[in-house]
Amino acid sequence: MANENKGFPFLSGNALKIIAAVSMAIDHTGYLIFPEIGILRIIGRLAFPIFAFMIAQGCRYTRNKIRYFTTIAVLAAVCQIVYYIADKSLYMCILVTFSLSVLIIYALQHFKKALLNPDSTGIQRLFAAFVFVLSVTGVYLLNRAFTIDYGFWGCMVPVFAGMLQPVGAKESEYEKKFNYNWVHVLMMSAGLILLAAERGGIQFYSLLAVPLLLLYSGKRGRLNMKYFFYIFYPLHLVAVQGIEMLIN
Repeated sequence: MANENKGFPFLSGNALKIIAAVSMAIDHTGYLIFPEIGILRIIGRLAFPIFAFMIAQGCRYTRNKIRYFTTIAVLAAVCQIVYYIADKSLYMCILVTFSLSVLIIYALQHFKKALLNPDSTGIQRLFAAFVFVLSVTGVYLLNRAFTIDYGFWGCMVPVFAGMLQPVGAKESEYEKKFNYNWVHVLMMSAGLILLAAERGGIQFYSLLAVPLLLLYSGKRGRLNMKYFFYIFYPLHLVAVQGIEMLIN
């Protein structure tokens, strides 16, 4: 992964994801076990923007786009099956949200490549634009038909984070000379504001994650912890819900 920041920023992708995972566990503990302690839910607002930002980073740097999407989508499907068996609920979890985000980001990347490629024909650029618009429209309609975690604007937050990410070798070489991480964070902040404006309440506290994201070093970290974070999501939910059942 390219180092987008130089000098002061020091938080790796792994460090940010660990902060997000701990925040998520605190949030769900507050929601299920200690609903009267509001500060737990406020701390939990850090999780979504950090994971959303890292989803955009993953879409940018992954070497296998199909595998990246499939990993998230398959885990989302497994979680949804378990949720339905346990609660008979069709509420779509955050992994469904991020799966839809990935599809839109891929469509956006395809459109930008077609737009910037001098060899692309008008038909190719028009088709790429159509695919992108179709992906956004499809996700919007899905959110009207089903209850998806964080809703339409939640699906769009990672897209905002990746909206101005460069594509192609020339842009990557150019980016190495400058620090553009703050631009990506600023764009994602706009998405968070739209999400908070729609949902209100404590959702505005998600903007507290912005200073942490500005400290992102652009590096993954020494250890490959990718699958740990995929597994952590369902396991921590089982643990928290198990404790809640024992208490009640």
